Amino acid sequence: MKKRLIATLLCLALVPRSYSQSLPDLGDSASADLSPLAEQKIGTQIMRDIRWHDPAYLRDAEIEDYLNTLGDRLVSAGAGAGLSFEFFGVNDTSLNAFAMPGGKIGVHAGLILAAQAESELAGVLSHEIAHVTQRHIARMVGQQGRTGMLMLASLLVAVLAAKSSAQVSQAAIMAGQAAGISSQLAYSRDFENEADRLGVQNLSAAGFDVRGMASFFERLQKNSRLYENSAPAYLRTHPLTADRITEMEGRVMQMPYRQVPDSLDFQLVRAKLRVGKQASPELLGELEANVKREGASAAAHYALVRAYLGARRMGEAERAMVALRKLAPSSAMIEGLEADLLLARGDHAGAARVFREGRGRFPQSLRLLYGEATALIDAGRPAEALALVKAEILTTPDNGFLWELRSRAESVLGLRLAQHRSLGELYAIQGNYAAAAEQFSLAQAAKDGDFFEHSAVDSRLREVRALLAEQLRERREQR
Repeated sequence: MKKRLIATLLCLALVPRSYSQSLPDLGDSASADLSPLAEQKIGTQIMRDIRWHDPAYLRDAEIEDYLNTLGDRLVSAGAGAGLSFEFFGVNDTSLNAFAMPGGKIGVHAGLILAAQAESELAGVLSHEIAHVTQRHIARMVGQQGRTGMLMLASLLVAVLAAKSSAQVSQAAIMAGQAAGISSQLAYSRDFENEADRLGVQNLSAAGFDVRGMASFFERLQKNSRLYENSAPAYLRTHPLTADRITEMEGRVMQMPYRQVPDSLDFQLVRAKLRVGKQASPELLGELEANVKREGASAAAHYALVRAYLGARRMGEAERAMVALRKLAPSSAMIEGLEADLLLARGDHAGAARVFREGRGRFPQSLRLLYGEATALIDAGRPAEALALVKAEILTTPDNGFLWELRSRAESVLGLRLAQHRSLGELYAIQGNYAAAAEQFSLAQAAKDGDFFEHSAVDSRLREVRALLAEQLRERREQR
């Protein structure tokens, strides 16, 4: 993986600078070796590898919906407005978040759970957004040329490898040091200070409590002594100093006080992560005790429903759901949970109805969209699912999950050409052009489909074969 990243980064560094964005004037060093187009290409390729090949990718549409809603609120309030960002979860209990080229920002589950208020989590995201808007990676690479590209490859490998192996991560960092990473460390302190300053400003502009950013970083710093040589990943990639904390607190003290309550979805996301797929007996007992307390929160009831559902205690789950409905306002996550209860009972038609009604109130929820399409297929209504997914693909043609659902519906309907075409698009999105070409060839040979469908398949097959040839050529050059 490291060799592939390094080769890709070095190739993409040569992309012509024909792409422009409304960004701060960073001087020639910011774009001499890593253009904005190259940043986008690098980020897209790494994100594709993470989403489709990395088991640590948190494949949870609800959590990704929440992170992108929160992230978009921060982006639109600051210098990032108009830029392309993508936020995703990482299934890892360590405290970490990281920004990659092209505005791809990953957040570890452990960091979400460690945040004691939504403004704290928003503060971390605001800090990472500032790294992107100020093009810190490009500036770092621009100052160090080819050595910077090697260093960037090593750093990205370290970020990804840290999710599964501290030893692998350390080895990648050491390899980067041989290429000049030591000179980057002092440079990164300047970046951290700049990200702190802009992050606080952006946090305030988005309507959050600016104290959240300072309090979370200060708590991390105080707790770091408990970790000794195995400090949290966030402290390793974002070195905290007493000066940084002091400067941040000084800025916050000069800003007006604002008390900002947590959103319901922040509380529900943390409850979902805490329960996981199946709560332990000890945690289940704790959750039962929580809801018996006076003034128990909606998140406490939500967590109990999820725990009962995971334990297949359906009667108790449904009674807890009734209590949750009485207590909580409408939420896409609560709608999804009620539909999950119906699915567990085998009532796919009822679940499809709940998903559909929920989408009427929360039209941006991908979780409810995926749920409705899946429930319709399982309820024996694949034509309705196909119509739903086709409409969504018109606006988001690069969404592989939608193409996956589309191929399922087409398979049930016996649409051979369409099914293979959809699978071809899915594999192309994943970067598996060999498998994509095979599926388009099967679609080409299918006996159904009209002239226009066959023409579209012929065109896509030529395009995918060209991409496959380019992919194979790059692999030969990397050897």
